[in-house]
Amino acid sequence: MRTMTRIATALALTAASLASTGLLAAEARYNQIALRAEVNQEVAHDLMHVTLYTEAQHSDPAKLAAEITTTLNKTLEQVRQVKGVAVKLGSRHSYPVYDDKGQKITAWRERAEVRLESADFARLSALTGELLQSMKMAGMDFSIASDTRKTREDAMLKDAVNAFKARAQLATEALGGKGYKLVSLSLNTGGFQPPMPMRNFEAKGMAMMDAAPTPQIEAGTSQVTVSADGVIEVQMP
Repeated sequence: MRTMTRIATALALTAASLASTGLLAAEARYNQIALRAEVNQEVAHDLMHVTLYTEAQHSDPAKLAAEITTTLNKTLEQVRQVKGVAVKLGSRHSYPVYDDKGQKITAWRERAEVRLESADFARLSALTGELLQSMKMAGMDFSIASDTRKTREDAMLKDAVNAFKARAQLATEALGGKGYKLVSLSLNTGGFQPPMPMRNFEAKGMAMMDAAPTPQIEAGTSQVTVSADGVIEVQMP
């Protein structure tokens, strides 16, 4: 009987100890606040991307493929002679063309893309005008180079941390605290690139296809963002 009493007492003390530990843990989290601060900066695009394509139709798929390949090879050779312009092949696909009843294949149609990229807008713009004599334009867009983005983000990290500190101080004062300690903090990067107005782009694209002039360039900007997300514990007087 005494043994059972001792076991019950020990269990009661253990439960009380665990409850006390739980209360202490709850108290440690009692004044914790999650905060977010972010800084934004408009960064000029420094990379230009152009996608060109060739498209043809033929009753003989082998001759069609040879024609497309010849056009692509000539384009690649011309681009490789221009320094500062990177080139790679894009998508390439063919599909059958049926008669009016949709039952018999009358021909084959094939389309292939070439993608160009350069930090020299003037050079790529002039090259694009030349290539549009034999190719067509599928799209033109701009972006921030990876090295440029990283440099800007690194410079903005300190500003994001300072913005977080300022917000943490405001929250502490609003709660009537005497100070705070940082529990956790994470820094994140991101950005937003506004879409190019398609109506203006299509008008310029059609003009370039007709006369192949050197296109005028408006590269625009993207918004680079660095955010600081963290938790603070407000110390009350």
